[in-house]
Amino acid sequence: MKTPSSLEFLSEALRRLPGVGPKSAQRMAYHLMQHDRDGAAMLGRALNQAVERVHHCERCNTFTENPVCETCLDPDRDLSLLCVVETPADQLMIEQTLTYKGLYFVLMGHLSPLDGIGPKDIHLEKLIARATDGVVKEVILATNFTNEGEATAHYISETLKARGLKVSRLARGVPVGGELEYVDAGTIARAMLDRRAT
Repeated sequence: MKTPSSLEFLSEALRRLPGVGPKSAQRMAYHLMQHDRDGAAMLGRALNQAVERVHHCERCNTFTENPVCETCLDPDRDLSLLCVVETPADQLMIEQTLTYKGLYFVLMGHLSPLDGIGPKDIHLEKLIARATDGVVKEVILATNFTNEGEATAHYISETLKARGLKVSRLARGVPVGGELEYVDAGTIARAMLDRRAT
């Protein structure tokens, strides 16, 4: 039996989502058409609306529907602190901790020479301009603790320190509630190196 081309197109579109393989995409497509056509229509409208309205903040590069996002416009923010993250999802996670009151810069990725992603692709020039505006006193690097995230943090750190800025890195260590016997050796080693006085 030949699958209708519209269903094939829907399956291919769903495969673009992270972690969705061919079988999962096909199941989703058939589910939407068989059991939830209203949901499928709503999904289509939501995607179209997001594509039309969502763009990058002129200051911090995160997603927004306005020229400047609400965080950048918040008068209660500490303008002297700039936290650099890889994605808007990372920014949201930091915001949910309710511990950081500075501003952000969202790279929209990380350096990955093997994938052809260089400094220009992570908006490094825009970050440098933002960090050297004369107001920012400290840049906090909160990139992920992957090889690419570490390389990105190192590159940005060296670039900003050369311009006289104070640069710090998000601490690493044993997770809250973690038991040492179940934590990997690399994490314990990093926690030991990054220990602080109590």
